[in-house]
Amino acid sequence: MTVAALAFYLFALSTVTGGLMTVVSRNPVHSVLWLILAFLSTAGLFVLVGAEFVAMLLVIVYVGAVAVLFLFVVMMLDVDFAELKAEMARYMPLALLIGVVLLMQLALAFGVWEAAEGVVVASGLDALPPVAEANTAALGLILYDDYFLMFQLSGLILLVAMIGAIALTLRHRADVKRQNIVQQVLRDPAKAMNVSDVQPGQGL
Repeated sequence: MTVAALAFYLFALSTVTGGLMTVVSRNPVHSVLWLILAFLSTAGLFVLVGAEFVAMLLVIVYVGAVAVLFLFVVMMLDVDFAELKAEMARYMPLALLIGVVLLMQLALAFGVWEAAEGVVVASGLDALPPVAEANTAALGLILYDDYFLMFQLSGLILLVAMIGAIALTLRHRADVKRQNIVQQVLRDPAKAMNVSDVQPGQGL
């Protein structure tokens, strides 16, 4: 067994274990930590197949931002875990039914899976043909050439979702003093400043 094969089995086992423990862990903080392990192991699998850029994106975006955000939210919010467990037990039969349906769909998909025309499945990493550009350049050519419109539309959808979330959660309080930039810019210096002639021994 080569080093690459051993690393693949270790990363694959770690990914499956992290994903399973994310679902079955009773403590939400432990679930997030297992999720981070699954992300890191998946990044290792991407490195093994030569997709270093995607692996770094997975580590920076998901581990460095999303998973850490989950961890802070879970630790800072006052969540009633007893109520959550009661709700989970209530919907457990429906969740099991949906899980069985998904597993059946995956089994059907893998049962009829076959390579497309003109695609040669390599027996290993050494059998892959060399390419002229790096994987980062190839990914950029695909995103900004073949799928440019879809890429821009996805960014627009995310922008609209962010603006909608800000608009829904924005609350104006009357007892909070806020800065009015327009009023500050348009103010008249003659009215904003008052010169007083203070005599010796007198106060304002």
